[in-house]
Amino acid sequence: MHYQIIIYLLVLIGSISVPSSINAQILKKAGELLLPSNSGNSDTVNPKGVGVDVLEELKTDSARIAELMLEVEQMRLNEILLKTQLEANNQHVVEDSLKKAAQKQRIDSLRAITPGVPVVIEEDTLFKIYAARGGHSAFDRAETTMETIMKIGHDRRLRRDSVYLLDNDSYIDIMYGDKVIISVTENDALWHSTTPDVLAETWMPIINDKISLLKAENSFWQILKRAALFVLVIIMQYLLVKFINFLFRKLRREIIWLKVHKLKPLVIKDYELLNTKYLCRALLVISRFLRYALLLFFFILTVPILFSIFPQTEGLALKIFDYIVDPIKMVIKSIIEYIPNLFIIAIIWYCVRYIVKGFRYISDEIQSEKLKISGFYSDWAEPTFNIIRFLLYAFMIAMIYPYLPGSESGVFQGISVFVGLIVSLGSSSVISNFIAGFVITYMRPFKKGDFIKVNDTVGNVVEKSPFITRIRTIKNELVTIPNTFITTSDTVNYSASARQYGLIIHTMLTMGYDVPWRKVHELLIDSALKTKGVLEHPAPFVLETELNDNYMCYQINAYIKEADDMPVIMSDLLQNIQDYFNEAGIELFAPHHFTTKSRCEVSPVKVDISSISAK
Repeated sequence: MHYQIIIYLLVLIGSISVPSSINAQILKKAGELLLPSNSGNSDTVNPKGVGVDVLEELKTDSARIAELMLEVEQMRLNEILLKTQLEANNQHVVEDSLKKAAQKQRIDSLRAITPGVPVVIEEDTLFKIYAARGGHSAFDRAETTMETIMKIGHDRRLRRDSVYLLDNDSYIDIMYGDKVIISVTENDALWHSTTPDVLAETWMPIINDKISLLKAENSFWQILKRAALFVLVIIMQYLLVKFINFLFRKLRREIIWLKVHKLKPLVIKDYELLNTKYLCRALLVISRFLRYALLLFFFILTVPILFSIFPQTEGLALKIFDYIVDPIKMVIKSIIEYIPNLFIIAIIWYCVRYIVKGFRYISDEIQSEKLKISGFYSDWAEPTFNIIRFLLYAFMIAMIYPYLPGSESGVFQGISVFVGLIVSLGSSSVISNFIAGFVITYMRPFKKGDFIKVNDTVGNVVEKSPFITRIRTIKNELVTIPNTFITTSDTVNYSASARQYGLIIHTMLTMGYDVPWRKVHELLIDSALKTKGVLEHPAPFVLETELNDNYMCYQINAYIKEADDMPVIMSDLLQNIQDYFNEAGIELFAPHHFTTKSRCEVSPVKVDISSISAK
């Protein structure tokens, strides 16, 4: 009875001091210890041997209590180890959760700017891969997945197994037979905001449907149908070519028939532009061009159709079609996009055009002297208008240039600079002549029709341009003189002097002292007045220019208005001088040379015609 009380006390102490997780184990162990004691109480107690039995039982209970205390300590150590392991596991779970949360947050921030790599099979996007795995980038994984699906779909030797999932520790494989199509990892699931199981279940039916579709498209009957369709398209193309050739042969016969019976020459006003022969030839060339254009058009359409029949060449067919359509689309798109710029160019052109018309009207009014501006001559109107028109058109080109197609291209700008450099280097003399032409225009040394002298060239101005001046001489020679040469040379304008004051022509003769000078003056003036073209007012006059030992020098001066007739007037004047002096019985002789009438009826005349000058 005593040891039972002691055991219960130990059990109570153990239940208080030992953690609750092992109380059940202690109570169970105590029950096992008490069970033999209770069974012993059912026996009859021997009064005589009570002391001995109690001592033996106490010894036995002490050993069991010691054993029980050791087991309690061992259980307490096990509890501590289990608790430490549990805390470590909890810490690991917490760290994994935090790591996944941080990774998910980072992926969420990258999802908006990361497009992902699509898995595309025959222009059908199945899904996108964002994460790398095992040293392979997302692009490599997508390429491998596409190659695997295409290989499975085109291999007719593989049986039609369904796609299934193979769950591994850290990833899930999507399998087809013994082939791994793609492995779904935790990172893949995080990018799609789901779990690996759900993502694998989502991708599996997509891949299965695509493989089934590929196998159906690559079956034997499908290949046979495509081959038949290929042959049918070729036959239709052949028949179409034959039909087009037949139509154009018939058209050619009709053109020849029209040439013989109904075709007439193409006449514009009174000019025969094309006769029937050349008109028929032009129609035949046009018909031939149309035939080749139609054949080329149908050939271009047929080639993509033929390549699109087979899946293996369908991509090539689309490329060929794009090569044909893309330039056309680009041209049409460029034209449509250029329409606003075209409107701007048209507005600029119309504005400049009407401004030029306004200046043209003002120039015509000034040139006709209906509008007079002080200090502005009428012959300045045309060159001034040309300068203003040039500047306006240059300004228009500068405004239009940014709106021209290709103006922003570096090649276009480089060519423009290159052309400008060549023009500037090669046209220095042209530009200098051009500037000299405008200088001559505004200096007004002469105008068209004037009789001028430039160095040794004498004649009428027949053309005056910004670059050159053309003069027709008295011998009917046409001389072209650069304007720069005129600006650096002496120019004599006989017509300007004749219009304003009257041009003075003169000639020299010598006469001995035996002839009275008054008689010489009278004869010279009468000869001048008798000459056609010489003006009476102002009257001709004679100057005595030199007194020599044996003779005197006389100079007859006469006014004329028509400078163009100056050579003819001078010739008539010399003839009249000879006639008048012969009639007066006065010999015209050269100095230091005497002749008698017995040897010559008329004495030789010494006439010194000097250069003609304007007074």
